[in-house]
Amino acid sequence: MVRLFRHYVPGSLLILGVAEALLLIGAVYAGVELWALEFSGSSKDLVELLFLKAALFAFVILSAMTAMGLYWRELRVSSVWPIFLRVAAAFAFGIIMLSVLFYLVPELFIGRGALANALVVALASVMLVRAAHFYYADHEGMRKRILVVGTGKKASQLEMLRRKVDWHGFTLVGYFHVTGEHDVVASSKILDRSRPLLQLVESLQIDELVIAIDDRRKAFPVDDILECKMRGMAVLDLVTFFERQTRKIKLDALHPSSMIFSDGFSKAILKNYTKATFDVSISLVLLALVWPVMLATAAAIVLESRAKGPIFYRQARVGRNGALFNVLKFRSMRVDAETDGKAKWAERDDPRITRVGKIIRKFRVDELPQLINVMRGEMSFVGPRPERPEFVHQLVEEIPFYNLRHKVNPGITGWAQISYPYGASSQDAVEKLQYDLYYIKNYSLMFDLVILFQTAYAVLWGRGAR
Repeated sequence: MVRLFRHYVPGSLLILGVAEALLLIGAVYAGVELWALEFSGSSKDLVELLFLKAALFAFVILSAMTAMGLYWRELRVSSVWPIFLRVAAAFAFGIIMLSVLFYLVPELFIGRGALANALVVALASVMLVRAAHFYYADHEGMRKRILVVGTGKKASQLEMLRRKVDWHGFTLVGYFHVTGEHDVVASSKILDRSRPLLQLVESLQIDELVIAIDDRRKAFPVDDILECKMRGMAVLDLVTFFERQTRKIKLDALHPSSMIFSDGFSKAILKNYTKATFDVSISLVLLALVWPVMLATAAAIVLESRAKGPIFYRQARVGRNGALFNVLKFRSMRVDAETDGKAKWAERDDPRITRVGKIIRKFRVDELPQLINVMRGEMSFVGPRPERPEFVHQLVEEIPFYNLRHKVNPGITGWAQISYPYGASSQDAVEKLQYDLYYIKNYSLMFDLVILFQTAYAVLWGRGAR
């Protein structure tokens, strides 16, 4: 894992992205040269601003590939063919976006022949690189070898990592028993107790130590661990390891002291004028692009209800610092959805949802009026999902640190929304809070952009909607 803009990114995906960006830029140069050879012309005719044009070409295609989920760590495929299909779809989408750009700014066009050549070269190159990445990125020889120091309750929490993606990039060699600690992990996974830590590390070629000792005051091999660190070995505590691998913060491993001394949870996010400018700018651009969709949605709601219900749905939600505001959404449920006045979690195949509601929820169209909430400053474009006060009162009592998510503006989309299915219970709220805390701790403007691209993927593939 590589920490880029405070966000943990798999090293193999980062290398893949850089390689594909260079290939896409190179494909434009190759396309121009092939065009020049084909027509016995000079590539100098198209050289003007060629790097800018090549960079634009690469950015558009990479954006389309991101929207197709090709940089999504959780993408699960059993063969390389689904990846090829997504690459082809991304290129088709990219061609459409490039055509619009070239129509709006003709000076950026590199010519039909050169563009066609560039697309062929780029598609072939990306397919080849993707195939290599699929077969070799998680090869045993590319993984870090990790040794866990500790065999008690904390160490046993690693057995909770059941998803294949959470084990990506490393191999768990085993557990090192610390004198005086009660063993909880299986004895078959505990390494030779008679050998000292340094000897095991050297003989097993360990790359990284994860410290998971239940009580560090009783027994902590300080000298051995310090020696390992001085030899260039990475040493992580359990909380950081979980954060890196799962990209969420485990509540049962979180303590106030770890939050105080961590390098995250900065107050800067509360007074970040760059974020506010980013929110308003994105909202204005989206409103300019999606107003026809919003108009069509409003018309569909009116037609289905025969003009016997409101188009918009206003509901009290908890915002930053606990302040209440009315969130705006397109109405996707029957008017009598909560006639008894009691708040209810949305359910899978909820009978209260209308036919139009099922469609607009699947593609998140019902969320578009929240752009107005962003313009008012009540929400951000990216942030924790705003919850109803009835649920918040309950969850604050049940879940530790739940109020921390109200230290920032709620968002239309967020890290929890794209990383975890739609929440419909207290347990789901716990899972989503862990992702929200990761976002708050590691916030950066670049992280917001990553979430926006992943949201496009979630919308296109209908992930997490209910």
